[in-house]
Amino acid sequence: MTEPDKLVLQPRDVRFDWSQLPMHWVPREPFATHVLNVLHLLLPEGERWFCRTFQEALPLIDDDRLAEDVRGFIGQEAVHAEAHQGVLAHLPAKDLDPDPFVRQVSWIFQRILGDRPALTARARQEYLIERLAMIAAIEHVTAFLGDWILNSPGLDRAKADPTMLDLLRWHGAEEVEHRCVAFDVMRYFDARYLRRSRAMVIAGPTLWIMWIKGAKFLLANDPELPKGTKPSWRDYGRAVRKGLIPGPWRIARSMSRYFKPSYYPTQEGSTAQAVAYLAQSPAAQAAN
Repeated sequence: MTEPDKLVLQPRDVRFDWSQLPMHWVPREPFATHVLNVLHLLLPEGERWFCRTFQEALPLIDDDRLAEDVRGFIGQEAVHAEAHQGVLAHLPAKDLDPDPFVRQVSWIFQRILGDRPALTARARQEYLIERLAMIAAIEHVTAFLGDWILNSPGLDRAKADPTMLDLLRWHGAEEVEHRCVAFDVMRYFDARYLRRSRAMVIAGPTLWIMWIKGAKFLLANDPELPKGTKPSWRDYGRAVRKGLIPGPWRIARSMSRYFKPSYYPTQEGSTAQAVAYLAQSPAAQAAN
């Protein structure tokens, strides 16, 4: 599949109807369902933080093409946040209240990683660049996940809910489509390897810890499971073997690529495949 030339990133005003979504949208697979549901817990607050940080950086970017990419990135991430927020809004109707965990996520992105107006101008610049490096690291993870979800026939075999699958694949395709932007922005402000690798050392483990905590929260509070249900490594291995979630070695190989000095995000996923899915996505087609 031939990779397309430089794309102009544009948000797609997608809409999803969750009124018929079952609690376990991967049928008979509550563990896999909730591992993937963690996306809805983390992404609305996380992607709004991406947008705020990039809006702060945009006036400082003199490269017109990069600034255009940043505006497209902001537009796409804003729509992603709202799409996943729609799933969060649906969960209470299933007697699962996500707010206790979402408040923790909000605290991280607003209090720990939020604006710090008391800093000096030089310190504010340094703090901005550090957050941009963190976003580049997280965007590597989301590009990996986007590539995985576009190549996950296990979910089709399991007859996963088609609307949720379209949400995940539409989002994953856009993550692959814009996977270079955050990395390019980081390098525009600071191209040093130390900056890049230090950010991943912090962001990578933090993200996976939050993912584990989120899955534990959802399983423990799922009203259709025995109260206090806990995940296990057996559950994880079973879901990986069925192709319902990414396996540990695939995750490790992706993470290791980011630490290679020669790394560039085009090594993660295929733009041509992403664009091809966006051309057939029910939600993206309806938006057009």
